[in-house]
Order: sequence, then C-alpha cells, then structure tokens
Amino acid sequence: MNIPCKICERKRAKRHCPGVGGDICPACCGAERENTIDCPLDCQYLREARLHDRPVALTAEDFPNQDIKLSEDFIRQHEQMVMWLALALMKVMESRKAVDGDAREGLDALIRTYRTRESGLIYETRPPNPYAADIQEALKQSVEELHKRQTESSGMHTIRDADVLGTLVFFQRLELQHNNGRRRGRAFFDFLRTYFPFPEPAASVAT
Repeated sequence: MNIPCKICERKRAKRHCPGVGGDICPACCGAERENTIDCPLDCQYLREARLHDRPVALTAEDFPNQDIKLSEDFIRQHEQMVMWLALALMKVMESRKAVDGDAREGLDALIRTYRTRESGLIYETRPPNPYAADIQEALKQSVEELHKRQTESSGMHTIRDADVLGTLVFFQRLELQHNNGRRRGRAFFDFLRTYFPFPEPAASVAT
C-alpha cells in the first residue's frame, strides 16, 4: 500500500518523521528539515544530514566585534568560564527548546550590554524575542553565580568584564560558524552537546 507524504500529499512516503508525527517523502524531509519541521535531535535522518551539513559561507567581515581579539591562550586561560557558560547556554536552550537563531540574539544582546559597561554606562539591551531574552538572562545569572563562587573561594573579585565579554564573543563566533542557515536549525546546539557534554549526574551514595 502506497502511503502519501503527510507534507506534500503527492509523493510516496518512505520514512517516518517524528517531527510531524507521520510518514513523509525524502524530498520533503530534505527541504523542510529544521525549516518548517521541529526535528528531534535524535532523529536518524537528521543525524545523517548533520554529517553533510555545510555551514553558511562566511567572510571575515561577517563576524561582529572584530576589535575583540581571541586566541587559543585566551581560551585556555579562561577554560573554567568557557565551560561554565557553555553549560548554562546548553541548559537554557534545552529547557526552552530554543533554536540557534535565538542563541545568536541572546548572545548579541548580552555582548551589547557588556560593551556599554566598558564605556562606563550601565544599559542593558533586551531582545524582543522571548527565547533570546531567556538565554540572555540565563547567561547573565550564570556569570553572576560564577563571580560569587570565585569571590567566596579567593576573597577577591577575579572576573573582569573584559574576560566575560571575550568569552561571550567566542560563543557568538562559534554560533555563526556552526549555524546551518535553517530557520529552526539547532546545529550549533548539537555542536555544543558534542564538545561541551553535560556532566554525568553524581551517583547516589548507598546508606
């Protein structure tokens, strides 16, 4: 029995799509994947497509905040902050089911806030996108928590705004490099899960 594609209703459906809760044809899968379909990250067809994803072509002029120079030494020196903010970013994206574009907006807003602080002003940029606003707030609170912990452990203020700004710009550039250009794409989030995996839950101690 030939089952028509649930999307185009013309071609023969050959694969199950958990995103639409039905069977679709390969052509619609390729065209609508992460565009009109919210694809679960464990979908086998999405996983296969990830292997062939080509990030959007970028030139040096496409990267914002070019005056902020980042190096491998900077990333190594601030590894704790990088890991801390990566975890915070992944957690809020996971809980809110945010897409890469939301992360881009949230990072941009917080970077703008830190840039105004550099100039001596206190002005917080708030994105109108609620998903981006949640990402911005989660990262802001994560920085404050890290600052609190380091102050309690060392008795000194050890986190500079310039270092937070550099770390945020690092993630901004990663998002631009790994975004696949699809409207509902989560390739950047997938990248974060691969290179900054969630820590394993601590094993409970038997009593």
